[in-house]
Amino acid sequence: MGLTRSLDVTTSILASQLAGWRGTAAYRPARKPPAQPVVLYDMENCPYCRLVREALTELDLDALIKPCPKGGSRFRPEVKAAGGKHQFPYLVDPNTGTQMYESADIIRYLAKAYDGRVRRQDGLHRQLGVATSHLACAARPTRGYKARPAKAPAQPLELFSFESSPFSRLVRELLCEMEIPYLLRNTGKGRWTDMGPPGLRDQWHKAPKDTNRNRKVLLERTGRVQVPYLVDPNTGTGMYESAHIIRYLEETYGA
Repeated sequence: MGLTRSLDVTTSILASQLAGWRGTAAYRPARKPPAQPVVLYDMENCPYCRLVREALTELDLDALIKPCPKGGSRFRPEVKAAGGKHQFPYLVDPNTGTQMYESADIIRYLAKAYDGRVRRQDGLHRQLGVATSHLACAARPTRGYKARPAKAPAQPLELFSFESSPFSRLVRELLCEMEIPYLLRNTGKGRWTDMGPPGLRDQWHKAPKDTNRNRKVLLERTGRVQVPYLVDPNTGTGMYESAHIIRYLEETYGA
């Protein structure tokens, strides 16, 4: 592992720690999941977008992510046309026709619409969440923020991830910078036996790995459960390991 890679992993772990490892577990998933994934116009290194992604993991909801980094031109115009301003996050729910700004409102909406439980979005709870999300973003201030030239895929990619995963974050940052849309398949930990690095976890607990929807999908598809896992329907590629995924994205879609 080179110095740059080591620094990336270290600061990504720090970002998760500063956010209190929110967006790790899906112990209280939505009981009425939507028929179609919600659409989230998102900037990876935005503290308010981070709060929504944390809630998506904890509610065990998938989302089509349309990245909107600063200077991007692929999806930012859609938000301006729909809502009248460039502000993120911006949610579009094709199941109900709902469209909205404001992270606290989005989180409350998702919990109510799909019958799930989330942290309170008012008072000190909200202030603490916003403050720690800002700190997490500050750990990696230039990553997942500004657009870089890239080719657009014909179809969105698919990423198995959960918000606090340090290695998944490295992939999401690059997808955001390259403005590559992807279906975020939230793969939060369903039980305490899911905690820990995959190798040690499987050795220690010897417990079922299919503890939620997407963990079951991964197990059936690949024989193991680990994130990130990228699927590119444009090339028929499926792969684990963030370093390999990043190299693939740069070679396939880098301008």
